[in-house]
Amino acid sequence: RDSVASRGLGDVYKRQRLDKYLKVSRLVKRRTLAKEISEQGRVTVNGNVAKAGTDIKENDELIIRFGQKLVTVKVTGLSDHATKENAKGMYDLIKEERINEE
Repeated sequence: RDSVASRGLGDVYKRQRLDKYLKVSRLVKRRTLAKEISEQGRVTVNGNVAKAGTDIKENDELIIRFGQKLVTVKVTGLSDHATKENAKGMYDLIKEERINEE
């Protein structure tokens, strides 16, 4: 049986839905908005366009397009709930850049 305990992961979450991660990490304010931007193809996980139900894990690289801005983050932790202070520890900001759409 492939349980979390049998893989030696203890109570650490190793996978999480993309929309939930975006909301809990506070990269996106609401889960419904996280789902919308995911379904619009505005999020990539490790270079692949991701949907809201895509499982993410630690060390994944996310690129999120917010209007004229591209934000690249590395997932450093997963959690079902996080305070404002703890949410910042769920990712490392790699790059933030403006894009020009013409």
